[in-house]
Amino acid sequence: MIVPLEHVLIVAGLMFCLGLACVLTRRSLIMILIGVEVMINAVGLALVGASAFWRQADGQLVVVLLMALTSAEVSISLAMVVYLNRRKGTIDADAYDGMKG
Repeated sequence: MIVPLEHVLIVAGLMFCLGLACVLTRRSLIMILIGVEVMINAVGLALVGASAFWRQADGQLVVVLLMALTSAEVSISLAMVVYLNRRKGTIDADAYDGMKG
């Protein structure tokens, strides 16, 4: 049974909107990173759905590359969160306004 492309795109769009809402409304750096990950996963879902719909492997190959880049992004961003937590003692995003002009 094949899922229609419209259904896959609706679910991917909802996932992306939920991730964007998490990024825009949360104050914790960890929750912001989780929201970014949900948005990246939504893009991957849309690529896999389109790849299956058009019967091309290109979208699936891009998702494998996307997963590799995402794992690198997660490790670097979590290391930065740990560093910032040790430096300021909090992971609240509003505490890091040192670059404001």
